[in-house]
Amino acid sequence: MTDFEKAKQRAQELRATLNYHIQRYYTDNESDISDYEYDMLMRELQALETQYPELLTADSPTHRVGGSADTLFTPVEHRVRMESLQDAFSEDELYDFDRRVHETVENAFYTVEPKIDGLSVSLEYENGVLVRGSTRGDGDVGEDVTANLRTVKSIPLKLKKEIPFLEVRGEVYMSRAVFAALCEEQELNGGKPFKNPRNAAAGSLRQKNPAVTAQRNLDIFVFNIQQIEGETPASHQQSLDFLEELGFAVVPHRVRVDSMEKAVSHIRLIGEKRKDLPFDIDGAVIKVDDFENRRLLGSTAKFPKWAVAFKYPPEEKQTVVRDIEITVGRTGVLTPTAVFDPVLLAGSTVARASLHNEDYIREKDVRIGDTILVSKAGDIIPEVIRVTARGENAQPFCMPGTCPSCGAPVTREAGEAAVRCVNPDCPAQLLRNIIHFCSRDAMDIEGLGEANIETFVNLGMIRTAADLYRLDAAQIASLDGMGEKSAANFLAAAEKSKENDLSKLLFALGIRHIGAKAAKLLAGHFGSMEKIMEADEQAFCTIEGFGAVMAKSVTDYFALDSAQALIAELSELGVNMTSKTEVTDTRFAGMTFVLTGTLPTYTRDEAAAIIENFGGKVSSSVSKKTSIVLAGEAAGSKLQKATQLGVRVIDEAQFREMIKPEN
Repeated sequence: MTDFEKAKQRAQELRATLNYHIQRYYTDNESDISDYEYDMLMRELQALETQYPELLTADSPTHRVGGSADTLFTPVEHRVRMESLQDAFSEDELYDFDRRVHETVENAFYTVEPKIDGLSVSLEYENGVLVRGSTRGDGDVGEDVTANLRTVKSIPLKLKKEIPFLEVRGEVYMSRAVFAALCEEQELNGGKPFKNPRNAAAGSLRQKNPAVTAQRNLDIFVFNIQQIEGETPASHQQSLDFLEELGFAVVPHRVRVDSMEKAVSHIRLIGEKRKDLPFDIDGAVIKVDDFENRRLLGSTAKFPKWAVAFKYPPEEKQTVVRDIEITVGRTGVLTPTAVFDPVLLAGSTVARASLHNEDYIREKDVRIGDTILVSKAGDIIPEVIRVTARGENAQPFCMPGTCPSCGAPVTREAGEAAVRCVNPDCPAQLLRNIIHFCSRDAMDIEGLGEANIETFVNLGMIRTAADLYRLDAAQIASLDGMGEKSAANFLAAAEKSKENDLSKLLFALGIRHIGAKAAKLLAGHFGSMEKIMEADEQAFCTIEGFGAVMAKSVTDYFALDSAQALIAELSELGVNMTSKTEVTDTRFAGMTFVLTGTLPTYTRDEAAAIIENFGGKVSSSVSKKTSIVLAGEAAGSKLQKATQLGVRVIDEAQFREMIKPEN
């Protein structure tokens, strides 16, 4: 493959990945990766399109300003494009920007201001009265959210001076204090908390019911005049001062400077104050102050040439480790967790971070009393970066020799990082095993939350999974928070689960290394629990897609007296022990599919079920034995490997053609 072909393939992958994250960020108000990771992907695509201009496409994300307008609200065409800003990640890049400005403008003054992390909107006023508010959308077309914006108390509905026409741009945000209170309320009500204040602001503003928006206590900072009639401010600084006079909340902590050196100095100052601000920022913006100079500099297809946004590196904070706690997982794995003094990171307070295993602790050399540097992986998961100061009298941490839940010996197998409790009757494992047994992909027993399962286990009502089918309605109804209706619903769900296919029961048993896919292979190959229990390790190895480790794990599990007793009990209680999968259409027989990316309508599980019902197999990795790769949006390395190996790649439309009855 030539360098150009590699670049073309990589550009396709990047476009798909970026478009997926644009949809998640701007439309779904969610984020799966950090802003920094997104920025790096965008930079890589820009570099490829610069090196190979023929790779540039009309729909490339590098042409986009933001997301697309949602169909939930009426579209609004922006008469003045709401541009995005070019990003800089180092001070050297800021000086490069300064050099480019001075190639056109001899004497440039700059304004420097924080870059508020929220949702960009336009506000339009006629004769001093608010007539319309809209989101940025893709920069050309946004969404009419006037009714919702009217609920934001810091937006003036009537200006202090009658201006014939004025359009301003601002950033709607949620303060950190409001965000913390909202998350606490969502958790108390059993809801899913927003990940960060930016997502919370976007989700709150784009509500069908303005009353919901009003309850969220949103704020705004205005930072730009888009259009104006009746006044002619000559500079950005003048325009912001004028907007303040009209009654707007204008972006704070701004300065006007006469050199890039002073601009960089103020950016550093904003960075130092960042942690103390009552709102989130994701950078600082440098703008050429004089409007005539801006006109001379102009814009590219996407960015104004008179402004640049400096992005601060991911937030990191120091704290002190107060304890290292051990939790026991469903499979008996002992997981150490650092407990430290609470710190605010990426908009939320964190006080715990997983240390994963003893190798990780040894590598980082984390000890109780140490000062550590913590961050959030992807702005979501807290992680320990490194130790910055050794604590007084700190001693190296050692994993316990016995399980903290049951006191049984623990072991670490060769080639593994995990320390594991070997007692199958360990209470901690029992709780998590029962929760897993009831989960959707396992026996799918609805109506019983984790808290209720924990109550049943603590009261001794459940000692094995078989006890789920022995529970008494009156006993359940007598518990706090249950009642007769809840008890009846649970018993009905438990009874229904007895009819599940053998594959769901095998997965529910929690056999180590056996996931839902491997459970289907076992059930499909042997057809019954009896035959599986009679098989030896060699027989399991004959199953395509079954490795030696999986085969040994299944053999070891069914050799346990406790496992055999559990299967016997479940069978006596009426739980199905046979495979119900019948392949009547074998059009995919002998074919192996790999699924990658996000399909437009099918979930991966749904597509996999269709393939298996037609006699095909689904693999998690691409090899020369792969027949077809079914690729959706944001397909990554699997698509790349399929192309390298010459494996056939199809999309969902082609897949639908393949599964039509006439085919």
